[in-house]
Amino acid sequence: MKNKLLTILTLTSILSWLGFRSYTGSPAIPTEIKNFHEFSIKDIEGKVLKFSSLKGKKVLLVNVASECGYTYQYEGLQKLYAANKEKLVVIGFPCNQFAGQEPGNAEEIKTFCTSKYSITFPMTEKIEVKGTDQHPIYQWLTQKALNGVEDTEVKWNFNKYLIDENGKYLHYFGSKVRPESEEIAAFLK
Repeated sequence: MKNKLLTILTLTSILSWLGFRSYTGSPAIPTEIKNFHEFSIKDIEGKVLKFSSLKGKKVLLVNVASECGYTYQYEGLQKLYAANKEKLVVIGFPCNQFAGQEPGNAEEIKTFCTSKYSITFPMTEKIEVKGTDQHPIYQWLTQKALNGVEDTEVKWNFNKYLIDENGKYLHYFGSKVRPESEEIAAFLK
């Protein structure tokens, strides 16, 4: 009994030191995180992007891929960002979970985006947007218990999530909704 207790205490200490991971394998996010601005992520160059630095602006989060039928939306995303910089930030989250359509490394992705589409909006490191290794920001985006609004599922590349100026979840848009659509524009007025 004493050995079992010692083993449990040792494992608990190790898990605590490493940072607890939920049973799914993804980093567990505390249920008290209710605001987008509490998260951060590494950008495509490996620097930390704190979402708290985006307070006061709406944020459009998009899981992106370089070899997708929706890749042309990069052009619309860049135009949307350039036209609304004072009130909107677009963030691209490269993801290779849908038919392997984002196979490149960070440098290849960055080169593709800047040379083909002249992207100037922030891009993050490549992440998982669903499944057992889902990034914490996408856990928050897809679970009503965390975002306070709705449950969603990232079904393909170029799904879009809109966050308000105060870090609250506003709306989900599927892949077919183009960045220049009236659906998105209505939220920016």
